[in-house]
Amino acid sequence: MKEYMQATMNKVRGYIDSEMKSAPEERTRRVLGEFETKIAFFQHERFIHLVVTFFFALFLLFEIFCLFILPADCLLMSAVLVLLFFCLTVAYVFHYYFLENSVQKMYHMRDEIVRFLDGEDVAV
Repeated sequence: MKEYMQATMNKVRGYIDSEMKSAPEERTRRVLGEFETKIAFFQHERFIHLVVTFFFALFLLFEIFCLFILPADCLLMSAVLVLLFFCLTVAYVFHYYFLENSVQKMYHMRDEIVRFLDGEDVAV
């Protein structure tokens, strides 16, 4: 997903920087429409990862709680689950951070295209 998002942003950034000013308005509108569709897909991906991140964090908290209430013979298994959920939660937080920041960058790129189509200055 990271490569796909980065490739999409690079493609649109390249269009904005080099082709948009000389391209016909209809082509710019098609690029904008396709880009808005991809933004919607990426927003969905971001939401799904938010839910997954939330549940892994919830599982982690539950397992930490279990460390304190389970009998001593179950502590090793619970500690392993705490470690597993901690690693997965950290990985998902970093991935979600990337998704969130990338989608926000896409919002700014979309705004540049819309401002250009409206005849405004595209400098941010």
